[in-house]
Amino acid sequence: MCGQNVKMWCSLLHGLWYTPPIRKPWVCGVSSLGIDHTQILGDPIEEIAWHKGGIFKPEVPAFTVRQPEGSMAVLKQRASEMECPLWVCPELEDYQPDCGPLQLGLAGQHQRSNASLALQLSHTWLQRRRLQDQNFPSTTLEGPVVPLATPFTPSPIMTKGLADTVWAGRTQTLKNGEVTYFLDGAHTRRSMQACVSWFQEAAVRCERSAR
Repeated sequence: MCGQNVKMWCSLLHGLWYTPPIRKPWVCGVSSLGIDHTQILGDPIEEIAWHKGGIFKPEVPAFTVRQPEGSMAVLKQRASEMECPLWVCPELEDYQPDCGPLQLGLAGQHQRSNASLALQLSHTWLQRRRLQDQNFPSTTLEGPVVPLATPFTPSPIMTKGLADTVWAGRTQTLKNGEVTYFLDGAHTRRSMQACVSWFQEAAVRCERSAR
């Protein structure tokens, strides 16, 4: 990766009117969808999915995580309309690292799907950068489901990146003397549910370590 310049666009308001101004990105990704920014993106979740699919580009590989059935159907339709190859990321356990199970620096079960998405995006970027004169494998969206992306063996630097990732204010535990703070910026129904699950697990671990 030395000497490589990478620009990553992360937009909270993807869509027809908010698409980042990149006509031909290397790869696109859609993380877990939730009810948010409804004044702009609309409601229900299917309408939000329609806007999020606005980042899809013709012949540019795209990946997403497992979504509610209605959301996935809309993303599939948008990808098909744009002639964009779309895959669903595999479970994190399906990857085959050389150094045992993958360890994440970010706590919470919901971060595992984010990690799988990050692996697929970085892996695809590397593939396309190295093989610029070759076409990326396409996929058909004619069937009832979006095809599953192929798990691979993460490189040591990918493994280290997942383990070393830190995001202040996201599933973060801070200790100040005898007081422990559990911090998270959850603000949608699904993210609040994920936050509750993380807090329950983190609180139990904290109580055990204090004994």
